[in-house]
Amino acid sequence: MGKDWLVQPAAELGRGIGDGSIHAVELVEAFLDAIDRAPEAARIYARTTPSRARAEAMAAHGRARAGLRRGPLDGVPVSWKDLFDTAGVATEAGSALLRGRTPTRDAPVLEKATRAGLVCLGKTHMSELAFSGLGLNPVTATPPCINDPAAVPGGSSSGAAASVAFGLAAAAVGSDTGGSVRIPSAWNDLVGLKTTHGRLPLAGVVPLCERFDTVGPLCRTVEDCALMLAALEGRQPPDLAGASLSGARIAVLETVALDDVRAAPARGFDDALARLGRAGARIERIAVPEVAEAMSLAGLLFTAEAWGIWRDTIETAPERMFPRILERFRSGAGASAADYVAGWRRLEAIRGIWRAAVAGFDAVALPTSPILPPDRERLMTDSDYYVSENLLALRNTRIGNLMDGCGLSLPTAEPSCGLMLLGAPLAEERLLRLGKAAEAALR
Repeated sequence: MGKDWLVQPAAELGRGIGDGSIHAVELVEAFLDAIDRAPEAARIYARTTPSRARAEAMAAHGRARAGLRRGPLDGVPVSWKDLFDTAGVATEAGSALLRGRTPTRDAPVLEKATRAGLVCLGKTHMSELAFSGLGLNPVTATPPCINDPAAVPGGSSSGAAASVAFGLAAAAVGSDTGGSVRIPSAWNDLVGLKTTHGRLPLAGVVPLCERFDTVGPLCRTVEDCALMLAALEGRQPPDLAGASLSGARIAVLETVALDDVRAAPARGFDDALARLGRAGARIERIAVPEVAEAMSLAGLLFTAEAWGIWRDTIETAPERMFPRILERFRSGAGASAADYVAGWRRLEAIRGIWRAAVAGFDAVALPTSPILPPDRERLMTDSDYYVSENLLALRNTRIGNLMDGCGLSLPTAEPSCGLMLLGAPLAEERLLRLGKAAEAALR
């Protein structure tokens, strides 16, 4: 039974704990044993927390026996991206610059998850300081991709995705600034939820760009994402029962998002749209020209803020960084305050235009990424390839961050190709219901 547990959705494991068919301590031991045995584990986990996991699992078992479970995922083992503060355990955000950084308390979002009964297995590897959508990190480790051993897994929540895809966690918690939950979810055939900026607290989370940073889960199913969101914010999960696509209006964004989409992602996207249509959704194509203008602002807004946050730390020891990441941070050094303020003012206006354009739709659909996971070795040796693939990987997901809504990536019939649905700000419950119905159609 232990091996089956490693590939079951988190919700099913939670139900098993609740009905007594799964012992929470045996469950965590199964995952810890799998981590010990898996040859990929050292590339996925930066560090594990077995003592904490066992203590939390024992407490969850006691609550289950007493009929006092704290929630549907009480006792379920999950991983945490290595930018969430964990008391007494190093949190280094994939960077040698932060080596040995050990917080004295958990991040509030981890505290809430612990109160909901989630079991912390450990901290997962990530792109350096979260500033890449590829998941390549020669400074610490580059996790594997479930579908291609020669490829990168997507980032920056690279180890988070790999921990679930390789059966080393029931679910994972990552962060998304420009696509860092959704890209690795798509490339590893998972479901990834980008939450609305500000919905989940960022205190105790190592920042990249605080005006864009968000926290979100990477899971096997939409139901798992819904339960994880509830646990992370200490609320009741949304009701997904009876979710249907009948009469749902879904807009296909043609501006930017469909440019230069490669063959496999295009096939996956077209097949997904056809399946949604057969399930009753009304598919309409729209153009929002201002999206292209927003994309042109992204370089300024992301890099200027990232540089402002990290400049002093980086310049104390720039030689300790992966040169590609160092270059990306330093590209924000030339931004003027006037351009940055003007850029944000224009982006806020574009967000208003976007919301008006999509107001009549239940979601906006686009390929999660226009490319497949790139080759790891070529990324290390070909700088032009690295830059072009990183920008393409992030292009579509970044639209969601720029427009400030929530987003959900779902697997399609093509391996490593995701369908992304974008929803309105703070409309995660509505998006998850739509996603549940879409998931059924896609499967």
